[in-house]
Amino acid sequence: MDHRLAALSMVLTLLSSCTWTGGGATQRSPSPTASPVDAHGSTLDPRQLTALQSMGFSSAGDPCAAPSPHDNATACDDDAPFRHLVSLRLANCSPDLDLPTTALRALSTLRSLAFFRCPIAAPRRLPGPLVASLRSFSCTASLRRLTGVWLSRIQNLTDLSVIGVPVTASGPAVVLSQMHHLRSATISAANLSGFVPHHWHAFNLVHLNLSFNRLRGPVPSSISVLGFLRTLDLSSNALTGTLPDSIGDLAALKNASFAHNSISGPIPDSLSQLSALVHLDLSSNQFNGSIPKFLSGMKGLKLLNLENNNLQGVLPFNASFLKRLEVFKVGGNSNLCYNHTVLSSKLKLGIAPCDKYGLPASPPPDRSTRADSSDYSDDGNDDGSGDRGSGGGAHNGPSKLVLGVAIGLSCFVFLVIFLVCLSKLCG
Repeated sequence: MDHRLAALSMVLTLLSSCTWTGGGATQRSPSPTASPVDAHGSTLDPRQLTALQSMGFSSAGDPCAAPSPHDNATACDDDAPFRHLVSLRLANCSPDLDLPTTALRALSTLRSLAFFRCPIAAPRRLPGPLVASLRSFSCTASLRRLTGVWLSRIQNLTDLSVIGVPVTASGPAVVLSQMHHLRSATISAANLSGFVPHHWHAFNLVHLNLSFNRLRGPVPSSISVLGFLRTLDLSSNALTGTLPDSIGDLAALKNASFAHNSISGPIPDSLSQLSALVHLDLSSNQFNGSIPKFLSGMKGLKLLNLENNNLQGVLPFNASFLKRLEVFKVGGNSNLCYNHTVLSSKLKLGIAPCDKYGLPASPPPDRSTRADSSDYSDDGNDDGSGDRGSGGGAHNGPSKLVLGVAIGLSCFVFLVIFLVCLSKLCG
């Protein structure tokens, strides 16, 4: 009897672990309890869940939920039975946060890794499998300090963004030379020194931003090999020399900024070949010569900034062109002027109108000083009033009459003294 009861108990136990379907009984797999279940019915890899928890992620909720725009965020694949992380963003981290090597090894499925305002120390080295998997790396005001060699190891990147983080390297080439698949590269406000690379290997580069660094030397003519480039920002560096004519070979270029450098020479005529150009910023340099007229024929141009240079001559633009622009700046060019019969002074261009010789007209004289007429005045008449002192008694100097009287008196006194001395000698 005891044996029968035991057998019956075993059967009931087996039945309780099965799910009945139309075709019979199927054994039910035990539900995992180590990982949360998401909307797809899958779970995050337990090792990766542990890694996230070691980085400060909450153990409650689904790590594969929709990413938050402000806090730590993740994205996962749809693998089964366990899902895996493909994207991780750490934001607003505590300075005490640690990135253990074991946790980084568990995240070898990541294709995108981002740090935003995480003032923590950078890992000494990213694990090899993670380096091989990453396609996007972003670091904004995070990781305290990076080296060019550290970044260069992430060779399979298509997108690189480092903003507001000091990068120790002899130049951008140290970082970029091994990244042959790059499509977007931003290293900005990184205190990066050296030169703009002369040799490029990422021929599919679409976006290049090396602004707010300490790059010096000229813009190399070899930049023309980046035929797919749409955005080029080399502003706020210490670049010198002239813009190469080969800049016109960047046929896809839409946005170009060379502002706040020391680039000199004329604006190259080859820019006329950039039919797709929308934004052009050449401000705060040492460009000289006249402004090329072809700029007014660039139909897509919306922003043109030429202020604070050494440009000269007559502004070659009419009102219809300026009206088409969303932003136009040309002030700070002391030898540049505009034709007041073509453009109204109400435009506030920051430059003087031209005189009849095509030169910047002098500003109107102050009424309290000599009132010499100029081409800048409305009537252009000279009534000779400039030789007269103002009613307030402010003179430009003594009159001719006063000078003549003074000289005459001096001569008379001298003559009297001479005669007195002569009479004494003769007596």
